Amino acid sequence: MQRTASHQQMRAQRINWIALVGLATLLTLLSGTGCERSAETEPKVKPVVYCSVDETFARVVLKVFKARTDIDLDIVFDSEAGKTTGLVNKIVAEAAAGRPRADVFWSSEIFSTILLARQGLLGPYDSPAAADIPLRYRDSNHRWTATSTRARVLAFDPTQTTRNELPTRWEQLAEPEFAKQFTLANPLFGTTRGHVAAMFALWGPERGCAFLAQLRDNGMQLADSNGATVRAVIGKRATLAATDTDDVWVARRGGFSLDLVYPDMGDGGTLLIPCSVAIVKGSPNPDAARKIVDFLVSAEVERMLAQSDSRNIPVRQTLRDQLGLKLPPESAVSYDAVADAMDEAVAAVRDILIR
Repeated sequence: MQRTASHQQMRAQRINWIALVGLATLLTLLSGTGCERSAETEPKVKPVVYCSVDETFARVVLKVFKARTDIDLDIVFDSEAGKTTGLVNKIVAEAAAGRPRADVFWSSEIFSTILLARQGLLGPYDSPAAADIPLRYRDSNHRWTATSTRARVLAFDPTQTTRNELPTRWEQLAEPEFAKQFTLANPLFGTTRGHVAAMFALWGPERGCAFLAQLRDNGMQLADSNGATVRAVIGKRATLAATDTDDVWVARRGGFSLDLVYPDMGDGGTLLIPCSVAIVKGSPNPDAARKIVDFLVSAEVERMLAQSDSRNIPVRQTLRDQLGLKLPPESAVSYDAVADAMDEAVAAVRDILIR
């Protein structure tokens, strides 16, 4: 009887032990499965690109980047009217809040990028892909790189206006015979903002303010954007429009009668404005950000934009030679000088034109 009882106790203990081992194994498996499931379902934060380059062309470029790297991107574009300025304000506000969201800023101009760098809001990165870009287009502290330039031009309809009727200098547009036919995008935003600042940098504030006042008094029209100035000429609401080369090329590709000239800033050429690329300080995805910058400043992307309807002109001389392209006559005003004049020019615009 005792042996039977002892045997039964041992058997019960064994069963309990087996049950405990089985339970532990099951819990381990469930725990492992849970971890795997959590890793699989936990959302990954996509690298974020703030972009004011025209969406039509930028999406094509960034699609190639994704196919090449398998890195999915969250792309934040700005409105046509608020080009660049709205995204710059976001970068500033997010930095002030201690929560940078963007990894890379790909801008359709350079002046706001320089100002962000001066505020300490861009991180340094010397991309090996930019080694063949002229020093003029690279920040000495490696906070930005410029590529793919466009020119500020005067657009007109050649079926309505002949070239010999056009002004040869930008300053002439303030004269009564031209101002009443002329439309300009809001100079608080985009490349027009930089253009007016370049006038202040080159001419001085007194002459710059006089130019704005004469434009206003002689009947110049203000539009929401560069694209809107071109549409005003196409719709015969204006005869002359200050815009960028890409807006003219795209309109012509669409079948509209439009041509352009390069008025002189007063020192032998017009203003050329390159795109710019930079890593935002505090980038949440710094490794991905460097890969994005490497791609965006590459000769491949310059070639893509040059061969697109935008027809941006590469800053690389060898690439221009390969594509048979030339830079138009260029003003000697420096990008830093334009950035220096920005605040004063914007204040004058607010006081004289936007009231």
